[in-house]
Amino acid sequence: MSTFVPSGKNIDRKWFVVDASGQTHEKIYDVVWSGDRKRDARGKLPPVGDTVDVPNATYTNTIGATELIKVWIDPEFDPLQRAFYYVRVLEIPTPRWTAYDAKYFGIKMPPEVPMKLQERAYTSPIWYTPEK
Repeated sequence: MSTFVPSGKNIDRKWFVVDASGQTHEKIYDVVWSGDRKRDARGKLPPVGDTVDVPNATYTNTIGATELIKVWIDPEFDPLQRAFYYVRVLEIPTPRWTAYDAKYFGIKMPPEVPMKLQERAYTSPIWYTPEK
């Protein structure tokens, strides 16, 4: 179980990231998420939503959650295989620095310039090594 309390922005979801193959790759599990969103036919979650007002470089904390808690057990755990685990937390969309600059300098950014982002936080990994 892990708890992450944001310092300002609400949380969209938490992922457990697992590498349990002996190869260097990761598998991501959506473990807990905000709101009443449901997975689609492919098992993917829809976006949390978006409250970003790009021209004013503002957002509201009216979506997401202030805290997400879940106990999770790896459904593919193999006690004979090495693995590592860590948690990723995805925050709600917020204005990117380019939106703040556009507002401050009163300029229009080209359409290819991203104006929003969803920041992430990562925990330290937990390493599992089977006994010999």
